[in-house]
Amino acid sequence: MSAFTVKRIDEMEAVVAGAFKRARAELGVSAFGIQVIDMPPNTDRYPEHTHEDDGQEEVYVALRGSGEIEIEGQRHRLAPDTMVRVGPGVNRKVWTADEPLRMLIVGGVPGQAYTPPEVSELGAPDPLTAGP
Repeated sequence: MSAFTVKRIDEMEAVVAGAFKRARAELGVSAFGIQVIDMPPNTDRYPEHTHEDDGQEEVYVALRGSGEIEIEGQRHRLAPDTMVRVGPGVNRKVWTADEPLRMLIVGGVPGQAYTPPEVSELGAPDPLTAGP
C-alpha cells in the first residue's frame, strides 16, 4: 500500500442510499474508523445508538451544512468548526434541519487495535439491500 492516498469524497464507494461513504477503506486506514455520512434536510434517520458493547468512542465533525446531535437527551449544534466527542456508553442521535449535512465520524476503542465492521469494507453488501 502507498504511503498516502488522495480521494474525493464524492468518488468513494457508498451504501445506504449513497449516504454512507466507505472513507476508511477507500483511504486504506487501518488504525481507526473514519466514515463520511451525507444526510438530507429535515431527517431523523440517523439511528440512535451507543457503543457500549464494543467500547468505541466517536468524534463527529460537520464538513458542510448543520444539524444537531442529541446526546443523552440533550441536543447540541453540529456545524463546521465544531467537534463533538461521544464516549462508548452514551446514547447519540443526529438530526438535520433545513439543509443537508455532511459529517465526518472518526472512531476507535481506547487502548485497543481497531477492528473494522463489515459494512465499512469495500464491496461489502449494502445493509439496505442485503437479504436475511
